[in-house]
Amino acid sequence: MEDCVKLDQITLRMVSHDAGSPKRIQHFLKVHRFAQLIGRAEQLDAHTQFVLECAALVHDIAIGPCKQKYGRCTSELQEVEGPVCARALLAEFALEEEDMARICHLVTHHHYYDQIDGIDYQILVEADLLVNIYEQQMTPETVQKLLTDVFRTETGKNLCKTMLCLNNGQQNAGN
Repeated sequence: MEDCVKLDQITLRMVSHDAGSPKRIQHFLKVHRFAQLIGRAEQLDAHTQFVLECAALVHDIAIGPCKQKYGRCTSELQEVEGPVCARALLAEFALEEEDMARICHLVTHHHYYDQIDGIDYQILVEADLLVNIYEQQMTPETVQKLLTDVFRTETGKNLCKTMLCLNNGQQNAGN
């Protein structure tokens, strides 16, 4: 099966997985698109791009199950439940075990910015932050700190600066 077809099918499965939560569906779709865009702009090889996109689609897969099972969802609970949920959902797509392991690693660790061990991890973090900066209405000071401390790809930095009009010294506070 062609990678783009698999990604579409994984996307549809994730929409079903998060049925009834348009906020979570919108979130993973936006993270996926930013990851796709950054990965392409940074010229990832096709295999790394595919693994990145799979991880972006399922990066928050444990939120719903954690809320059902524990009544809350923390990053620690996502670390435990995320790889289990991701592996179960992705099993039907016959991914190579090495790819499955990498995706589960990215799902487990995507909240940690001091453990980044590859370009796929870096881009996933940047894509998630681009969405979270907006969704959580982070302060200009927080965004500037993230730009300095976390963002590493030129594409991610430029997207963040452009999205928030940071290139000209002022932040756009509007929608």
